[in-house]
Amino acid sequence: MRYRGEWMQLPTDDYILEALNSGLGLTPAVIAWNIDKGRTTVQKRLNPLASAGLIERVDEKGYYRITDDGRTYFEGDLDADDLKPDTE
Repeated sequence: MRYRGEWMQLPTDDYILEALNSGLGLTPAVIAWNIDKGRTTVQKRLNPLASAGLIERVDEKGYYRITDDGRTYFEGDLDADDLKPDTE
């Protein structure tokens, strides 16, 4: 069971984390295509997820990957309410 934060947008945030949990670095467009959401929707959610430490941007080309905290959340061992994302 995952402990979702009130700040999270569900189910989109979980879908993004699920796509990145593959271990691959992915762009917003690739994530959007794989989770059947718009690229703009995905792009808007990447900043809060990154500022919470669940994902990280890995280069200037816009690739993202899941962090250790992201994997811990995904496995149900981290309460996302304990994280302080930048939601602006």
